Amino acid sequence: MPPTDDPALPPDQQAVLEAVNALLAPLARLAVGRGVHFGEVEERLKTAFVQAAREASPGGLPHRQVSRISTATGINRREVTRLVNAHLEQARPRRSLAGEVYAHWLTDPLYRDVAGLPAALPRQGPRPSFETLAREVTSDVHPRSLLAEMERLGYATLDAQGEQVLPVRDALVPKGDLPRALRILGANVGGHLAGAVANVLGDGRQHFEQAIVASGVPADALPAVRQLIAAQWRQTFDSLVPALERLIEAGDARPPADDTPPRERVLIGLYSYHQPDPAAPPEPPAPGDTR
Repeated sequence: MPPTDDPALPPDQQAVLEAVNALLAPLARLAVGRGVHFGEVEERLKTAFVQAAREASPGGLPHRQVSRISTATGINRREVTRLVNAHLEQARPRRSLAGEVYAHWLTDPLYRDVAGLPAALPRQGPRPSFETLAREVTSDVHPRSLLAEMERLGYATLDAQGEQVLPVRDALVPKGDLPRALRILGANVGGHLAGAVANVLGDGRQHFEQAIVASGVPADALPAVRQLIAAQWRQTFDSLVPALERLIEAGDARPPADDTPPRERVLIGLYSYHQPDPAAPPEPPAPGDTR
């Protein structure tokens, strides 16, 4: 990444560019790793700049919109006109009914075994069964179709007799479905970044965002660290999902009125990442090593 200590830039803009460097490096790895060329990403970056400028200065005379956007973004007027006329918008994340059924299976005590894990369920029959589990999430899709989709995404399997639905443990990110996994990546990382940016541009209290950084962790301790993180996420998941479901159900039961609040989409996540510690002391040279 190019250096960002340009004396012509004010400190806050230099800091923004340092943050951009940190964000673009993994994005570039993703694009190169999947054969997406720079031109395709550049087009979407320009579109995002134009959209951000439109949101920053809503209203005003339409014939001055292009000039305002060009001034705010540095993109020439011809390009701005093309992008505005194209009406390019980012696709909203699609609702994953299969994922919602799996989450309900993970958290509802009726559908878990004595160890607190999702239990094997009869495919049909009275509660608890996979049929009732699916219908508690949606009545718009037949349980048989939901089961087929959950099998395809790796959330569940059928036993040899086709009578018991077996959960696939730790399947929150579907295996074998790269497009779906990439949509999850975009929604999760995009939500985290949107919340962090709103905090930086606001008073810092719009969204919860915290992180723990531990330096000097021995590499052979990483398996224990992963176990700690997984246990903490399980506690958070088991506590938050039922509480959120109750809040949503309470909202659904509220009679329509002029002062009914709009619905919001909430993302709650936990992530971990490890890399070589730049602050760690170098390893001592091995005997005979002349470095």
